[in-house]
Amino acid sequence: MTRLVVTGTDTGIGKTVFSAALAGALGACYWKPVQSGLEEETDSALAARLGGLVPQDVLPEAYRLRTPASPHLAAALDGIAIDPARLTPPADDPARPLVIEGAGGLMVPLTDDLLTIDVFARWSLPVVLCARSGLGTLNHTLLSLEALAARAVPVLGVALIGTPHAENARMIARLGAVRVLGTLPPVEPLTPGALAAAFAAGFRRADFLDGPKEKS
Repeated sequence: MTRLVVTGTDTGIGKTVFSAALAGALGACYWKPVQSGLEEETDSALAARLGGLVPQDVLPEAYRLRTPASPHLAAALDGIAIDPARLTPPADDPARPLVIEGAGGLMVPLTDDLLTIDVFARWSLPVVLCARSGLGTLNHTLLSLEALAARAVPVLGVALIGTPHAENARMIARLGAVRVLGTLPPVEPLTPGALAAAFAAGFRRADFLDGPKEKS
């Protein structure tokens, strides 16, 4: 079964929109283990709407926290202790891919002693790192890749989000020794059909099914 983790170099990077497009393209189930903030549309609801997913494609979150904040703080405000044992990827349907979207960036704390990246290291599933395509992305992306490598987390590749920038893509691939899987440009209006078309134009579906490549 293909199981992929989608994370980002920062909060608000666009990884939920990317996750929706990826789940739709793969015919995958979607799982957001920890949701912080419930007053507006949740990430699970957004992924379902933009990815064209039916209700049974969206697996229930392990934790639904009211405050839109770092999970460790949101959980404390709710009087909840996040148990790492509950953050185990489900395997309800081994015949279908699963897209797992992390909370915020790699170093976001889930508890006082547990970072999001620590959970990814325990899972040892291939990670797709979402990064901005434009100014500032080289520093953030290369630091994120170093953090993943330090914990031996397998990286499938980097997905750039924003206006295409060939030089940034080239340098990330070269200095990060990683595949740049493609670029998801701004989509206006952001509808399921337009998002699916943009994803199909910017990425190869097969690249998400064949696993990480060995570094040369």
